[in-house]
Amino acid sequence: MQIIQNRRTFVAGAAAAGAASFLGTATKASAEPPPETTRIRLIRIPSICQAPQYVAEELLRSEGFTDVQFIPKRGTADIAPALASSEVDLSAHFAAPLLLHLEAGDPIVVLAGLHVGCFELFGTDRVQAIRDLKGKTVAVPSLDSSRYVFLASMTAYVGLDIHKDINFVTHQGPESMQLLSEGKIDAYLGFPPEPQEMREQRIGHVVISSTADRPWSQYFCCMLAGNREFVRANPVATKRALRAILKAADFCASEPEQSAQFLVEQGYTKRYDHALQVMKAIPYGWREYSAEDTLRFYALRLHEVGMLKSSPQELMAQGTDWRFLDEIKHELKI
Repeated sequence: MQIIQNRRTFVAGAAAAGAASFLGTATKASAEPPPETTRIRLIRIPSICQAPQYVAEELLRSEGFTDVQFIPKRGTADIAPALASSEVDLSAHFAAPLLLHLEAGDPIVVLAGLHVGCFELFGTDRVQAIRDLKGKTVAVPSLDSSRYVFLASMTAYVGLDIHKDINFVTHQGPESMQLLSEGKIDAYLGFPPEPQEMREQRIGHVVISSTADRPWSQYFCCMLAGNREFVRANPVATKRALRAILKAADFCASEPEQSAQFLVEQGYTKRYDHALQVMKAIPYGWREYSAEDTLRFYALRLHEVGMLKSSPQELMAQGTDWRFLDEIKHELKI
């Protein structure tokens, strides 16, 4: 296994590997004005499905950002508040929770889709399908977590009432996995690297994989979003940062071994084998799916369970900006 000595060596290896997306927009980038700010702040959380924004660090520097900061947070529930408060400028975040924050009026704008899939619903033998969650106990970190919102979407799709049909208990990930292994809860929705750990430890079985099972496999899980004022005031910087992260997503897809090793070398995860499983399993196909269809799909599901009142059209009108994505796609002739 090749050991990556540092971030610059990693990027040099990426170029040597011939990842076309790293080089395809070089001429365009050099012809653009410099970013309005040379500082970019992103979030760092334990979920390694967000690998492209970590892998993108040196690419961000090549786009003109001399001060690249990763602000550590405990989990997904911290992402939107950090974006809304301008503590961070850009971040990957899960599609369904973003919609709740858009309706709440938080100053966040969705810019692109990042990848399909990553969350997996694990259950005991008592749960063989989503409908079997009726009357069962499911663990989530909190009732404002991304896991809870995704479960709301999934149960709405099969006609369950998340408020009446399911007993939710709140536990953090390690405790939830232990409770599932002991049969003290019936299901748990895991994000990488948790599914890899549960399979290895033979905890429960996969009920739904958003990577493989329809309709979840047809829509983005993680999307890229920015602080609205940052995007408004820094359009060149926004486009350059978005391009760096999307290039990094291409690299995660084309060079999973190097990407996994990078995550280990830089301390994002401890297990290379688990990281490699994630890099190989997640479709980092930001070109191949529709960001608008994703938001529309989840908005309708959350409306069905009473978590949203606004229409998908209203939410997308106030909380999306696809112009940077459209320009990048045009540059890459997509």
